Amino acid sequence: MPELPISNCIRELRAAHSDMTQLELSRQIAVTRQTVNAIELGKYSPSLEVAFRIAAVFDQPLEKVFQYRKA
Repeated sequence: MPELPISNCIRELRAAHSDMTQLELSRQIAVTRQTVNAIELGKYSPSLEVAFRIAAVFDQPLEKVFQYRKA
């Protein structure tokens, strides 16, 4: 499986926010815990809407949460 060109710092942001769990984040952004896990591990790219929801939870601009690297 090829590596996705999008990386993120969700795990670090969760840790910085009172050790928020994947389940807590998933409930706030209306996806499953498994989806949060897959996004964190870089196995799944979120929709733009979900990406914005994640950024909003952490009160961060989108580009601080997600990084795109050219192939």
